[in-house]
Amino acid sequence: MAQDHLSPVNIALIGGGLYCKEVLEMTTVSFLQDQVHSRIVAVADPDGKAPGMVLAGRRGLSTVADYRELYRPDYQVHLFILLNPDPDLLRQILDTKPEHLRVLAHQPFELFWKAFKSRERLLQQRTREIKTILNGIQDLILVITPDQEIVDANEAFLRQMGYEKNEVVGKKCFEVYHQTNQSCYGAQSGCPLNTVIRNRKAAQTVRTRTGPDGKTHYMEVSIHPLWEKSGKISRFLEISHDFTERKLQEEENRRRLEQMVDERTRELQETHAKLLHKDKMASLGKLSTSVVHEINNPIAGILNLILLMKRILSEESGDSGGRGQESFDRYLTLMEAETRRISRIVANLLTFSRQSKMEAGVLDINGLIEKTLTINENLLKIHHVQVRTDLDPALPPVVGSADQLQQVFMNMVSNAAEAMENQGGGVLTVKTWFGGGDSVHVAFADTGVGIAPEHSDKLFEPFYTTKKKGKGVGLGLSVVYGIIKAHNGNVTVDSEPGNGARFTIQLPLSPESKRDEATEISWSVS
Repeated sequence: MAQDHLSPVNIALIGGGLYCKEVLEMTTVSFLQDQVHSRIVAVADPDGKAPGMVLAGRRGLSTVADYRELYRPDYQVHLFILLNPDPDLLRQILDTKPEHLRVLAHQPFELFWKAFKSRERLLQQRTREIKTILNGIQDLILVITPDQEIVDANEAFLRQMGYEKNEVVGKKCFEVYHQTNQSCYGAQSGCPLNTVIRNRKAAQTVRTRTGPDGKTHYMEVSIHPLWEKSGKISRFLEISHDFTERKLQEEENRRRLEQMVDERTRELQETHAKLLHKDKMASLGKLSTSVVHEINNPIAGILNLILLMKRILSEESGDSGGRGQESFDRYLTLMEAETRRISRIVANLLTFSRQSKMEAGVLDINGLIEKTLTINENLLKIHHVQVRTDLDPALPPVVGSADQLQQVFMNMVSNAAEAMENQGGGVLTVKTWFGGGDSVHVAFADTGVGIAPEHSDKLFEPFYTTKKKGKGVGLGLSVVYGIIKAHNGNVTVDSEPGNGARFTIQLPLSPESKRDEATEISWSVS
């Protein structure tokens, strides 16, 4: 079993004199936990004023006059270490101790302790040598723990940033650099420590630092991880080179250059204004076209329902009730919902290109798909499209916008129908599944003409279309992309010319359950 999963060994020191005080001072909790997976929990000595007893009390350890009290199970002591050399004391403990309790006699512990102190002196000597080297380096150097605590700083850092050492060591790096109590850890923060942790290797970046006088310093920063034997990062070594003067000079040169450019381009301002006006008018034209395209889907759905109702009336002219009346109620409800949806579509037109507040709720994806297929039932019949569904009955609900996701499904269905139009019909397969994890999947597969490779790279671009004039303006798939991106989902497309296309949509159970990186679109087009 790995050491990280073992309970630490609880140690009690027997004897609270100067020897005990020395042991407590030199063996910190972190040292024992990290190095020997143990901890000192108690000290026993008849003299409550003994130096070791006093220090143990200050550190919150248990202190008892009679070591036999520590036999009690509630102390959970596993090992006695005798700091008293009295052999009678050892015999008494061996005669009276519980079976589970182990005892380390004074003599072997003293040998161990001398070796430990010798190693400690060697480490202290090496530490002094390293400090001398660090202080001789003119770049700014910090040693930072994974908890963002500064444990050391060289003299160049203190001198250039204007700090005393006691104002830095023990503080969090964000407290020193940014004068804030808010940690800068986080995926979106840009903190270089995040990059080192994520990539598990050194990272370089440019950062700004604020000194105690409020002056901003520009730094070229290198972060190097220092590893433990277990593979964990024990420290970060941060080396910063201050290039503030060079940066200020570059900014001054840039300011002068911009001034020269402004003077040179002043004569073009009038022409530039005219171009901007034309661009605005072109954008307005695109927006008008997109409005027509976007409201076409719900209007087409309402039209399909009207045609279905007319067909029912013609087929059941002699029957005023029954299934016809029941279908009318259902279709009218859908028509009302689609009519109301038209008034909300304009707010979602530019979902693919700007942020908009989604009216999110808990959604039944299977229900949305069934509703979409019902609305498009007549359209699919007209195009001689057979629909096959394989909807996972155990599909969990997702959090999202019903209006926007239904718009996605409407586009998928109408695009599939049009892809099979020229070949006299075909089969549209709609499948949902939940493979575990935090996402559900929806796939729309058609047996249409497929997608040519030369169109693959531009398929999701706004206003790009392969349809004939009057058949579309190229907004459908770009809107699909924008909506799925807003839900932090993915869209993948598999297609081979002549063998149809399969669009697979991956949606997180909730928008927050996906990573914060930009949505990816992957392609596999033969």
